[in-house]
Amino acid sequence: MLIAQLSACTATDEENRHDRIETIALIVKMKHGDFWRTVKMGAESAAKELDVNLNFYAPDYEEDVEGQIRLINQAFLDGADAVVIAANDATSLTEVVKGANRTRIPLISIDSEFSTDQVKSFIGTDNLDAGKKAADKLMQLVGNHGKIAMMGSITGADNTEQRELGLRQVLSHYPQVQLVAEAYSRADPKLAAELVRKLLTGNEKIDGILALNATVAIAIAEEINKLGLTGKIKLVTIDSPPEVLDFLQDGVIQATIIQKPFSIGYLSIKHAVEAIDGIPVPGRVDTGTKVIDLENMFWSENQKLLFPFVK
Repeated sequence: MLIAQLSACTATDEENRHDRIETIALIVKMKHGDFWRTVKMGAESAAKELDVNLNFYAPDYEEDVEGQIRLINQAFLDGADAVVIAANDATSLTEVVKGANRTRIPLISIDSEFSTDQVKSFIGTDNLDAGKKAADKLMQLVGNHGKIAMMGSITGADNTEQRELGLRQVLSHYPQVQLVAEAYSRADPKLAAELVRKLLTGNEKIDGILALNATVAIAIAEEINKLGLTGKIKLVTIDSPPEVLDFLQDGVIQATIIQKPFSIGYLSIKHAVEAIDGIPVPGRVDTGTKVIDLENMFWSENQKLLFPFVK
C-alpha cells in the first residue's frame, strides 16, 4: 500500500522536495452545488498559482458519510502530500482520518471542523456568527415579536449546530419571539417541501422562518410562493445559489447570509502548501459572511461575491 511506503521527511527529502510537483487532495461534501463548485474554483486557482497538483474527491450527496469515508481513504492511498477535508460527519471522520493518516501528512479542515491534533488549520465561516446575523435580521423583519420556525438539513453537522446555537443565543434577548417549530430534511428537497407545507398549513401562525442552508431555503421559498404567502412570512436563509437570489429579487426571501467559498478553497490550498513546506499556518481562518437583501444585492462589491463565476 502506498500509505505504508510513505516516510517522514528527512534532510535529504527536504533538499529534494521541490524536484517533484506536490499533490494536494481536496475532499468536499458533495459533487454538485454552487458552493462546492466555487470552493473547487478557488482551490484550482491557488493550485495553478502555486504549481501543485490538485486531486478532487466528493460523494454525490452530502448525507453519504460512508461514501466520503471511502474517498478519504482513497486520497491517502493515492499518495497526497496534504489533504483538505470538508467533513460530512465530524465524529465519524475523526477516527477515520487518524487511522488513514499514518504518516501524519498535513491536514486542513474547511467548512466543518473536526477534532484531531493532525489538523493544522481550519478555514471557513464562523457559523455561530452566521447564525446570529441571520437571527438578528429575522428579528428585525418580524418586528421583534411573533412565532418563528427553523429548518435545516442534517442534525449533528458542526456548521448546522453552530448556526442553530447562534439563533438560540439571539432569541434569548427577544422574549416576545417564540421558536415554535424545528425541522430537519436530511438534505432531501422533497422532504423539506413536505415539512414546510405541513408547517405553513398547520394551526400555528408562522411569522418568520430561518433556513440554515440553501437546500431547505429553496424548498421553503417554493412552498411560500405556491401558497400565496410571499411577503407575509419572512424568510431568511444562509448561502446564495441562483435560486435563492431569484427568490430574493421576487420578495419571497427577504435576506440571505452569504459565505465566501472562493476564499475558502483558495486559502485551503495556500495553507496546505505552506504546511508541507514546514511554514507555520494560522490555526483558524474566518473567511467572513455578509447580510444580503434586496437593497444591497446590486452593489458592485456584493455582485462580485454573489457571482464569482462571472468575469
